[in-house]
Amino acid sequence: MYSTPTPVETSVPAAAARPELLAPAGDWDCLKAAIENGADAIYFGLDCGFNARARAHNFHAEELPEIARTLHRRGVKGYVTLNTLAFPSELPAVAELIQQIAAAGIDAILVQDIGVLRLARAICPELAVHASTQMTLTSSECIALAEELGCERVVLARELSLDEITQIHSQTAMPIETFVHGALCVAYSGQCLTSESLGGRSANRGQCAQACRLPYDLIVDGVDRDLGEQKYLLSPQDLAAFDLVPQLIAAGVCSFKIEGRLKSPEYVANITRHYRKAIDEAWQGRAAQFSRQDVEEMELSFSRGFSHGWLEGCDHKMLVPAISSSKRGVLLGSILAVNHGRVRLKLESTIKRGDGLAFDSGKAEDNEQGGRVYDVIVQGRSAEAGAIGNIVELTFGHDSLDWEQIWPGQRVFKTDDPELTRRLRKSYTGEKPVRRQPLVIAAEAEVGQPLRLVVRLPNGREVRLQSEEPLAEANKHALSAETLADQLGRLGGTPWELERVEANIIGKPMAPFSVLGKLRHAMIEALEAFSQALPPRSINFNALEQLRVESTFSASAADGTRSLPATLFVLTRSLPQLAEVLAAGIRDVYADFADIREYRQAVEHVHAVGGRIWLATPRIQKPDEMGIFKLIAKKGADGVLVRNLAGLSYFPQQGLPVVCDFSLNAANELTADWLWSRGPQRITPSYDLNREQLLELVDAVPPQWLEVVLHQHMPLFHMEHCVFCSVMSPGTNKTNCGRPCDVHRVELRDRIGVEHPLKADVGCRNTLFNAVPQSGAELVPQLLTRGVRSFRIELLEETGSELTQVLDLYQQLLAGKVTGKDVWSLLRATNRVGVTRGTLEERKNPLSIM
Repeated sequence: MYSTPTPVETSVPAAAARPELLAPAGDWDCLKAAIENGADAIYFGLDCGFNARARAHNFHAEELPEIARTLHRRGVKGYVTLNTLAFPSELPAVAELIQQIAAAGIDAILVQDIGVLRLARAICPELAVHASTQMTLTSSECIALAEELGCERVVLARELSLDEITQIHSQTAMPIETFVHGALCVAYSGQCLTSESLGGRSANRGQCAQACRLPYDLIVDGVDRDLGEQKYLLSPQDLAAFDLVPQLIAAGVCSFKIEGRLKSPEYVANITRHYRKAIDEAWQGRAAQFSRQDVEEMELSFSRGFSHGWLEGCDHKMLVPAISSSKRGVLLGSILAVNHGRVRLKLESTIKRGDGLAFDSGKAEDNEQGGRVYDVIVQGRSAEAGAIGNIVELTFGHDSLDWEQIWPGQRVFKTDDPELTRRLRKSYTGEKPVRRQPLVIAAEAEVGQPLRLVVRLPNGREVRLQSEEPLAEANKHALSAETLADQLGRLGGTPWELERVEANIIGKPMAPFSVLGKLRHAMIEALEAFSQALPPRSINFNALEQLRVESTFSASAADGTRSLPATLFVLTRSLPQLAEVLAAGIRDVYADFADIREYRQAVEHVHAVGGRIWLATPRIQKPDEMGIFKLIAKKGADGVLVRNLAGLSYFPQQGLPVVCDFSLNAANELTADWLWSRGPQRITPSYDLNREQLLELVDAVPPQWLEVVLHQHMPLFHMEHCVFCSVMSPGTNKTNCGRPCDVHRVELRDRIGVEHPLKADVGCRNTLFNAVPQSGAELVPQLLTRGVRSFRIELLEETGSELTQVLDLYQQLLAGKVTGKDVWSLLRATNRVGVTRGTLEERKNPLSIM
């Protein structure tokens, strides 16, 4: 009776598109919670690896088709996170995974690794690729290269302000996604090496050990500084930008991302529904109003304290109060008195029987007391609940608390609300859909013509239907828009609901209810089929082999490096240290100074002795920081050590040779090949490579491409956050801090007593360096045999005999006069904190604090 429905794509101009709300999903319950509470898209990882949340439950690759069908039936997109580095031997598995994702109809993947990005584009050009925040994209100049690689969206670094996001948006057409809620990493994503260096668990491989959440002591000029309760010096408050949604829309953000693939489905439901409200209100030109209860509900799901992060600029004291690193919930009040198993306090938020509480111990090393409220006593009488401002007494279950650890003045936090949990759980556990897609039906009805329907979905797609028989003329009851809405709007338990009917009725046509009913059923069937249809895609199953054949390294000339002597490059941190290195006879050096005004003098010193010098860029380049690049370019150096994509583009354009540093994360041959196509002299392998993986890379590319770092103090955290400003200055940011970093030597002592040096760079960004140098000395013979001839030592604070010994031992090592074991053993004996073989060795660091 009905013609076959015909799907029609209708494009919506990007400028008119409502911002996407992107929610996390660690399992099926989280996925359902996100759908029912208003998410436009879901991002999730797979349990076969290659995603930055390996500790999440994640999904099986075999579930991808079911996930895609479930999401698309509800009008929701699905993005898979493949946002870790991939090693050479893993590329075939990554390729197979991308093929499965593309075939299942998943909408996009998020990637960090340039090689994985290239592989994805070669396997399935129709599969969208989003650049993960792990790619450390902080400017339009960085984004330009991501666009060149084929990205269709970029997730900006979380360290950008609204003004910086606005500026970036004005300089690129690339769609921009930003995080708006959830945990903040203190280090730049993709640039944190703490877990790898201290515990053998790489954050770039999804195994972050959260060392930023641990307590640290501050040492200033060799003396402990008492900071009172401030122990968690590297643990930021959580991001909460629900009240900045209008400003983010105005800044050009197309997707609002909620962090939380390790969080509960109740968290996903709670946070998603609040941001759904904020976006919908803002899109209507109204700022959403959030009550105190709204905010408390979000805090209860998970909160280390809410902040705007970096969105309103740097306020280092606000970002890291440093008094806690755990979930806090909602501040209930401070204890007025403790008496006979009861606590008395004035409420700063509501409390009910059954709510969970935690008592702040005030000491980083203590476990907090906690329990559930048994009774709430208001004015001497038992009550179900207490309101804000009430002075109440709270009782608890027998032996649930150690009363010796409860005292007047202690802060109390509400950490759990069972009633809220039940309400949130109900939102996603019912049989029928809670959230439905609104349909707009355009109907054309004319006597003698079929009844034609155009059913428009929110994403702009359309389904067209028409009755098989023409409409007769009505004797009594002519067809009306009201009748069409009543009959076609009976959508029951489907995931659709009728928003409105736009009827164009000519004459007095009549349509029996039976005809309208059958047309409605056909519409539902068409919508079901249409929403779950796989997108047209071509999948190249030989893409990896083709990329390898087409690569630069496959066409490289035969390696002639084995007959050449090895070159030792030394990275220096100051003019005095540079002078010592030159005096020791080293002629190939890098300068990585906090004060780049000294670069001119460094160049002059090196050239005066006939040496070569490369100047290091900062790891991060933000809008308005191109001036730093311009200053570096004018110093007359032999080349530049580039540490970000912007520098990789800028300096070759100025005619300056470049060396790609470790921060560009060359972990496989496809990444190295693309970097080499940009014309560098050498490429530094990623620090995430262990012994076997580094040798895999050496075997996969011409060895003359590579410069291997043999000795260095691993840069653990690289942060926009400034510890100097946060705890050593009355100021809040670099405009008013007084620059204590210029006059003080600062270290952070970890839980096992190791004192790690903290340094500030030209952009006032902090780097915490591992106090324990790492040596790859034992790997040198194998590297030399394979043809590697460029090696690097990265000094930190070494001077005098210590510096001389480091240089001498590695020179002897490359000359074959000592063994690798001799090198690290001797340095361990003379160095004040010892040496570990670190990421170039299979064994974990014996000094691990994880």
